[in-house]
Amino acid sequence: MHPPPAPAAPPARGPDLAALARRIRELAHQAGFQRVGISGVELGEDEAHLRDWLAQGLYGTMDWMARHGDLRSRPAELVPGTVRVLSVGLDYGQDEEQAWRTLSAGERAYVARYALGRDYHKLMRNRLQRLAERLQAEVGPFGHRVFVDSAPVLERALARNAGLGWIGKNTCLIDKDGGSWFFLGEIYLDLPLPVDPPASAHCGSCNRCIPACPTGAITAPHRLDARRCISYLTIEHAGAIPEELRPAMGNRIFGCDDCQLVCPWNKFARRTDEPDFRARNNLDQATLTELFAWEEDEFLRRTEGSAIRRSGHERWLRNIAVALGNAPTTPAVVAALESRRQHPSPLVREHVAWALERHRGH
Repeated sequence: MHPPPAPAAPPARGPDLAALARRIRELAHQAGFQRVGISGVELGEDEAHLRDWLAQGLYGTMDWMARHGDLRSRPAELVPGTVRVLSVGLDYGQDEEQAWRTLSAGERAYVARYALGRDYHKLMRNRLQRLAERLQAEVGPFGHRVFVDSAPVLERALARNAGLGWIGKNTCLIDKDGGSWFFLGEIYLDLPLPVDPPASAHCGSCNRCIPACPTGAITAPHRLDARRCISYLTIEHAGAIPEELRPAMGNRIFGCDDCQLVCPWNKFARRTDEPDFRARNNLDQATLTELFAWEEDEFLRRTEGSAIRRSGHERWLRNIAVALGNAPTTPAVVAALESRRQHPSPLVREHVAWALERHRGH
């Protein structure tokens, strides 16, 4: 007689993925992220939207937007093995009343609220990396890669699919429980975690952001012409700012927040007291003439660790010259512009000459 066959070994049990997803959220909240969600990697509709936007040339001179082809909308091709994306949001909410006061004070400089303090990229990347390392210490090694605006990632679409908010008509991600004043970051994962339901849209019939754009850059719901956007013009664009757009820029010297300031959902935004995001160099109070006086060495010193460093000193002076051209005519404003009339940069000289012409006859 043959001995009876040995009973089959029970199938090997993998990790409890639902419990793992809960633990990831717990660790992410402990790391200081107010919003956390998990999505899959399918972005077909968003890929079509991106292709159409690129085909129309609405990205201006941001060639890197087109350079990566479809990698931006295909996480598994950017990082092979990726099956899930952990999206996180970090609040940077500021005092909106103060923002409006600055915008209405023509002699003061308006800097986008996200750029008042330290650059968020390093802070978020470090937190996400520590989060991934802590998780590995608990569950063992897994494939992952951290991103904070550092690679071709369709971050708003991924965050929407992870339930963090919907993409508003102003193209910002909006959370009905907290508005749009938050940064996004991601960890691409090779763990088949359960995904969160995507966020539903709640703009409804509201169109406030569209007429609020000073330069008419929001040409239709969910359609932004970067070539007219003040954030693009003051930060990404290297050449002369189109003359017809300069008057509408007002005193905005680095970025623009108007489409967020008018969004009704931002009444639910939480003010943050993250020390890194507190205003530096008095940027929430500074006058245009003060900032125009910074020579390059002072600009580099004061903008160390700041997103403003990205513009460089030449664009900084170009932007402030436009704002001074829009400022009330005073001896201090005219004297500041005169001080840069012979600047070595043709770009700066051209914008200074335009601004001085605006004040002649006042």
